[in-house]
Amino acid sequence: MQIDELKKIAREYGIVGAGGAGFPAYAKMTDKADTVILNCVECEPLLKLHRQLLAAHTDTIVQMLDEVREAFGAKEAVVGIKSEYVTTIEALKEVLPDFPKVRICEVKASYPMGDEVVLIYEATGRVIKPGGLPIDENVVVYNVETMYNLYRAVHMQIPVTNKIVSIVGEIDHPLTVRVPLGTTVKEAVALAGKPTVEDPAYVMGGPMMGWVGTERTVVTKTTNAIIILPKDHKVVMGMKHNMEVERRRASSSCCQCRTCTDLCSRHVLGHPIEPHKIMRAVANQDTSDLSVFINANYCSGCGICEKYACPQSLSPKSIIQEFKAGLRSAGIRPEKVDAAPVLEERELRKVPVHRLAAKLGLASYDVAAPFEDTTSVTGYVKIPMSMHIGAPAIPLVKQGEKVLKGQKIAEAAEGLSVCIHCSIDGVVESVTEKEIVVRGS
Repeated sequence: MQIDELKKIAREYGIVGAGGAGFPAYAKMTDKADTVILNCVECEPLLKLHRQLLAAHTDTIVQMLDEVREAFGAKEAVVGIKSEYVTTIEALKEVLPDFPKVRICEVKASYPMGDEVVLIYEATGRVIKPGGLPIDENVVVYNVETMYNLYRAVHMQIPVTNKIVSIVGEIDHPLTVRVPLGTTVKEAVALAGKPTVEDPAYVMGGPMMGWVGTERTVVTKTTNAIIILPKDHKVVMGMKHNMEVERRRASSSCCQCRTCTDLCSRHVLGHPIEPHKIMRAVANQDTSDLSVFINANYCSGCGICEKYACPQSLSPKSIIQEFKAGLRSAGIRPEKVDAAPVLEERELRKVPVHRLAAKLGLASYDVAAPFEDTTSVTGYVKIPMSMHIGAPAIPLVKQGEKVLKGQKIAEAAEGLSVCIHCSIDGVVESVTEKEIVVRGS
């Protein structure tokens, strides 16, 4: 298959990054890549869906990975996977003899190994320059569910209408299940039984980089998990910062131990992000060296500095993200610069996922969450027009119109955008620029 045809299919069938920010898959497709990496690392604690999906559909996912590699003209494809995912690795080894240009790269169970900058270094030894993109080093990275969705689009003409979600935490029966796009958290959680705590909080995505939703929050193309926790759990409380208080705490408590910088996953790869210097500048209201603040642009937002490294439980990530947002609103983008040498002690500074889960108070929730490889049924969905990076899709349907599951209900906008498809059969209840509401028929 030619790249242009693959791009058209990916855009038309609504395929975006299913594990991160939702970058449209077609925009990564290029003949400049010599390596295609399949990300099966699952950065965040408690997430299980990618290893489960790859184990259940090994043949089709690896076949599509190899087809993508061939379409790009790339020399090899690499499956990046944690060495502890034994069942999935065994499934891969059974099919890989049929795909001689696909290899496995087993990595340690450390956080944030799923960060594509980190995984690229592990798989290829190449360092992505600060401010650069993977393609600058001739690499493209897709996660497992994105590749699976691409297979369904190319070989079965099925658009993206559901999302595979791990539903874990304080719940009767933790599981991983396909959920129609636009399903509310309340309805999705009910698939796993009842919460085991009263008035729970719902962490969307992951405990490190996720956010707190409500029962009315809806599942989108980037929802990897719903983690049910007590409202006073440290993970939940850590997502509700008063930034004025956090700045004052930095002024009064930061001892400049620089543990935040020493454990920073990007810093050890030579990127110019040094959280302790930002904390020092905030503590002293020192703006004499603006590069300290500008370098906030190079933060990946992984949260190691804040939720694992800091002995004072301060909030360097949140403070850095505040500066980063300010730079973005001012139109200041990260410049591409040369990286410093990778630190020799990098290997010793990796953060074990199991230790991270224990520190976050999540170890007891790391239990089996079986994959139910069927799509649940729902009678009501609110489908956002922006489930991806780029311009929101443009609605094609009107109120009162009957629609079918898989029907295109929104057209990709000009520029970076993808089409959106209905996730259930039903009648359009309302249409706005932001969302289309469909009630099941």
